Amino acid sequence: MCGIVGYIGHQRTVPILLDGLRKLEYRGYDSAGIAVIGQDGNLSVRRASGKLCNLEEAVRRSPIEGSYGIGHTRWATHGRPTEVNAHPHAGPARDVVLVHNGIVENYLSLRRELQAEGHKFVTETDTEIVAHLVEKYLRGNLEEAVRQAVKRLSGVFALAVLARSDPGKIVAARSGPPVVIGVGKEEFLVASDVPAILTHTRDMFFLRDGDMAVLTAQAVTISDFQGAAVAWKPTRISWDPAMAEKGGYKHFMLKEIFEQPQAVRDTFLGRISPRSGELHLDEIGLSADQIRSCRQIRIVACGTSWHAALTGKIMIEKLARIPVEVDYGSEFRYRDPIIDENTLTVVVSQSGETADTLAALREARQRGALTLAICNVAGSMITREAAGSLLTHAGPEIGVASTKAFTSQVTALFLLSLHLAQLQGRLTEAQTHHLVTELGRLPAKLQQVLSTSAQCEALAKTLFRATDFLYLGRGIHFPIALEGALKLKEISYIHAEGYPAGEMKHGPNALIDETLPVVVLAAYDPTDDASRLRYEKTLSNMQEVKAREGIVIALCNEGDADVRQLATHCIEVPSSIELLLPILEMVPLQLLAYHIAVRLGCDVDQPRNLAKSVTVE
Repeated sequence: MCGIVGYIGHQRTVPILLDGLRKLEYRGYDSAGIAVIGQDGNLSVRRASGKLCNLEEAVRRSPIEGSYGIGHTRWATHGRPTEVNAHPHAGPARDVVLVHNGIVENYLSLRRELQAEGHKFVTETDTEIVAHLVEKYLRGNLEEAVRQAVKRLSGVFALAVLARSDPGKIVAARSGPPVVIGVGKEEFLVASDVPAILTHTRDMFFLRDGDMAVLTAQAVTISDFQGAAVAWKPTRISWDPAMAEKGGYKHFMLKEIFEQPQAVRDTFLGRISPRSGELHLDEIGLSADQIRSCRQIRIVACGTSWHAALTGKIMIEKLARIPVEVDYGSEFRYRDPIIDENTLTVVVSQSGETADTLAALREARQRGALTLAICNVAGSMITREAAGSLLTHAGPEIGVASTKAFTSQVTALFLLSLHLAQLQGRLTEAQTHHLVTELGRLPAKLQQVLSTSAQCEALAKTLFRATDFLYLGRGIHFPIALEGALKLKEISYIHAEGYPAGEMKHGPNALIDETLPVVVLAAYDPTDDASRLRYEKTLSNMQEVKAREGIVIALCNEGDADVRQLATHCIEVPSSIELLLPILEMVPLQLLAYHIAVRLGCDVDQPRNLAKSVTVE
């Protein structure tokens, strides 16, 4: 949600903070600010509501310099998105200044307590209470003051704190939202996410819940909230800093759509043997016997990852014949799920820090379930707490609307399905070889699908005035209908709904008229009997829409004359096996949503009211 960055070292601090905040814009924000302490010990703060350019203008009009400092992009929870409520916030004596990501749930009772002691507050935020608390406890040692303050807080929080009276250090603390420490050469950084500090170092360490870090110009020390030392070792992040830049594309989202062939390839590269079909997934850290003991699988995720999970359910049940249920992370622990030591709980998260998914993981562990994380960020909280991990290799994803993370997750779930099927003895050598061969062909087919961008842009010119869209799919294509609808509503603000095509007669047919675009997922595998049957039923759905004068946009196989006869517009995708067609279908849906949003003048990379990583419930 909110973004935090901090720097201490030998370089000019203000440009580093502003650059870090720029790289955190994708998280979503409505105000921003920085605070620095100079060599003379003076504290300087600049804040602004709105976009980061407003803060940069404030700094240009009134320059500041410092030898170390912190910065913040705020996504309002308590208090309006105004300059007064923007972070950083200071204590009453302006000795302590801090930035905060999260929600302090008991801030009202703390505020009343502090007011009774004579404290006066100038903002509507819960964060100002934390600054007052730290300053209240400060007796010359900042980390001890922070340690006492965090013990009083209920809720979730990530903090970065400075104090004029204890100079030369930044104290960071985590209880919920992510905090990453960057280890450079004679410089150290703190941030909410990797891209903010990736240009300075690839050596990073993710704090655990209950960890506190003290950064000085010479070293980093880490302890827990009780003061016990914590051993730590940085993780080497493989992402190239250039990967987090736009690279000539108009938007990060478009760049990330076009990176999908490489992201999918990188996710399976080195994990399968093309000749034998053997999978090499020892990295997941779960033994064959552990996995074979599982009688059911629960997949837990949120948002786009939940749609990937639905796709994975069908893959696993088809190949491994193990029953799978898919849960929203936000619902899982509130419904008293029936899981035990014979349950494999798979959590799926791009960031590895999604609050609801992390809470579900902890619930599953508490109930004795075996746990596995599918995640894009090595060293993130979910990968550290799960018993095993299967990393995707999508690289940094900056656009709020997930694209390459989704296709990489589906690829990872396909690999997991193959692995489970092999352990269960469900696949012959010939079947495995066929599946692996088709997976190997996928990146080239994705590259081919990207050529539909111009067609999608032309379609956007005729469809962007529509106020509603309907997306239809059957079987494994239904989750893609859901994801296609989500992409459109996320970035264009057009109402869109994904629906099982077989349910049209149970309500949605009433919506169809000459103004409604209906996107139909009609690609199929002609070598698969079930896929052919699904295709025939989908053709009947298209006829229903056409009979009611709806606008049919069909995704179909190359050269499919039957679909072309029924559809108003067709987008063709290369042929593939049924289980991999969803990855190919997703790309044109992403492109269509993108071009419609651009046509409408929407902020594609940073849609309103949304954040990239939801780190609070």
